[in-house]
Amino acid sequence: MASPVSSISSISSMSSSSSSEWYSSSSEDDVIMHNMIMNAAQVFMAAAEGSSQPLTIRAKYNRDQEVDMAQYDPFFTLRNDARGQRGFNNLQKYTSAIRQLAYDYAPDALDEYIRMSERTARRCLYKFCQWVAKLYSKRYMRKPNANDVQKLYQAHEQRHGFPRMLGSIDCMHWQWQNCPVAWQGQYTRGDQGHLTIILEAVASQDLWIWHAFFGLPGSLNDLNIIYQSQIFDDVVAGTGPDRSFTVSGVEYRRGYYLADGIYPTYSTIVKTIPHPTDDKRKKFAKFQEGARKDIERAFGVLQKKWHIISIPARSQTPRRLRHIMYACIILHNMIIEDEGRAICDYDENASTGNSVPVSEEQQDLNAFALRNEYTHHNLQADLVEYIWNNAQNEPAHHMEDED
Repeated sequence: MASPVSSISSISSMSSSSSSEWYSSSSEDDVIMHNMIMNAAQVFMAAAEGSSQPLTIRAKYNRDQEVDMAQYDPFFTLRNDARGQRGFNNLQKYTSAIRQLAYDYAPDALDEYIRMSERTARRCLYKFCQWVAKLYSKRYMRKPNANDVQKLYQAHEQRHGFPRMLGSIDCMHWQWQNCPVAWQGQYTRGDQGHLTIILEAVASQDLWIWHAFFGLPGSLNDLNIIYQSQIFDDVVAGTGPDRSFTVSGVEYRRGYYLADGIYPTYSTIVKTIPHPTDDKRKKFAKFQEGARKDIERAFGVLQKKWHIISIPARSQTPRRLRHIMYACIILHNMIIEDEGRAICDYDENASTGNSVPVSEEQQDLNAFALRNEYTHHNLQADLVEYIWNNAQNEPAHHMEDED
């Protein structure tokens, strides 16, 4: 398996700067950092759950405690403070950050134990999340390449009975406790009155999160979110791998996502039938609603492993909350890969398809095709026939959530 990429740009949506800064590191150092994160996270997860299962033995590396993130940010180096006293080493700072993410420890929880102040613990958390996102987003928040698309098609048809399904899409709210007063109107969730920030995500059957769009106010609903999301930008631009497929003798140009009823009637979205009237449609609705639980399970596992996003957020800036959310998603995907449960293996040399956007005229045509209700209803009708003729009588039972 290829090691994490050694050169990666920071995510534009996580930075207020319009320019990109590139970071470089040796492959060995990236392996060191990756294994430190995985081992620490695994130990903390096992301790929190009280699991009786033995920990998986990982390959051992000579982990020089003065390298990894320290080469990007001097904060993670071992230094003396202004009084000449020895400060904290990088492993202590990683431990503080992961404990805050996994257990939602208060920043001053380690004050008496290792005498780490609240201010230092907060900096550990924010800088750790920032660098995890910068260093590992290319691998763990990538879009599916040509090989990934085919593997997702095969896995979802085998598991759920849906041919050429890319995943399930839905939104999750994260309550924001310390939302500034000036913003509280737009971040208030209408149905519950809570101050929340929204995460839109796509997950596959293995719970890998392929797309994450975070930061919009809680006053919006799923329909408003997808209009501002970037999930279909490559469809409109004509970039990315070939996703064409045939179902019930009809050829379609793009794979699709399963969604609930509030989503628009796009040609790339398949919704359930709210009031099925015959056995065919009842079977389709049962299979669609069962398969769509992949994204709900992914949200549940994400919140259970990283408790910080399961309780009201204490940070006061959306940028820091984005760092935390994206870092949790990256660590979530790291664990899936490390445990060997990922459907798709990472290959940095795999074809990503066309990378040059088509002309503006063609983009207009692509946008029209994306929003074509006729194609949406035809695809749903063809899938109803396919499920009725090919799928087993009962949807496959989901494996238990990996805690």
